[in-house]
Amino acid sequence: MDSLLKLLEFGQSYWIDNLTRRMIKNGELKHRVEEQGLGGVTSNPSIFHKAIANSDDYDPQIETLIREGRSKIEIYEALITTDIRDACDILHPVYKERKGQDGFVSLEVSPYLAHDTEGSIQEARRLWQTVDRPNLFIKIPGTAAGVPAIEELLFEGININITLLFSIDHYQAVAEAYLRALERRLEAGQTVENIASVASFFLSRIDVLADQLLSHRIPPEGKSPSAPHPENLRGKVAIANAKLAYQRFKEILQSERWKTLAGKGAQVQRMLWASTSTKNPAYRDVMYVEPLIGPYTVNTLPEKTIKAFADHGIVKETVEENIEESRKVFADLEKIGIDFNLVTAQLENEGVQKFIDPYDALLAMLEAKCEDCKNR
Repeated sequence: MDSLLKLLEFGQSYWIDNLTRRMIKNGELKHRVEEQGLGGVTSNPSIFHKAIANSDDYDPQIETLIREGRSKIEIYEALITTDIRDACDILHPVYKERKGQDGFVSLEVSPYLAHDTEGSIQEARRLWQTVDRPNLFIKIPGTAAGVPAIEELLFEGININITLLFSIDHYQAVAEAYLRALERRLEAGQTVENIASVASFFLSRIDVLADQLLSHRIPPEGKSPSAPHPENLRGKVAIANAKLAYQRFKEILQSERWKTLAGKGAQVQRMLWASTSTKNPAYRDVMYVEPLIGPYTVNTLPEKTIKAFADHGIVKETVEENIEESRKVFADLEKIGIDFNLVTAQLENEGVQKFIDPYDALLAMLEAKCEDCKNR
């Protein structure tokens, strides 16, 4: 576990990309927090679907809610907010010790609201009030409709984890939303000291699609390869993108606009590395952890990656290494004919769908349980 604990020395927190009632009740989550340096928890519809579908831990609460006549949506929200609230309580000592800069638990609004600004605002307000914990993050995707929702919610004092970021331009947009929200709070005579946000940049999904597109451009055997050769860029796009996004993040921290806000007690909107499990077995299993260690960052890891990094992860500050090489990756992509803006647009749409599918599956499962209960 030394590798995990050392991350804090370099300004990085690690969070777990998983949450189940069992890990709350059996003490596993508390052990990770107290003994292994865990700084936060993220959740999404896929995580909750697996947790509820693969366990009977939720059945007593489900049956109680069914007897109360709750709808499947109400049951879903009651289940997840119970787990989120309990996890927030376990993480609260970290939140307190690190003065509100860590110790968060993230809860996502319905994936059907990804393109609905007002709907996202209303649901986020309701979930924030229902959970009623200062170390809660409400997750809002960084879509075009998400950006104004993010700004308004931050202005209202609701902590936001901005998710599904794939492009630097979209990161810039949500960073601007954070700055505007803080400036509006100051103009309204409100404090900015207790407002928190992270910008979640997705990684492995980028390489999955980029590698596929690169493979389409590998010349057939016997034909002279072009320069640059597509094969040489495989597995490099996501890390290059994240490193360049971090450079944009640094530019914001160096701006007079941010310095003014920091002088009033504002917290840094940290960069969060998400989708960090290695999808290609040919790649190193910690390839989305080791190259992105540095100040004001969070890496949210699935359990398998946590175990791998604890076993053989190398800890040193790396997030600002190989910046010129990262720029060259994108120059070469353009030469090969891959439009990265189209790549990120596709990934955003796919990302929303990847949350809709398990959300629908979970609601269908709850509806079936309701019917079973009625027929008994």
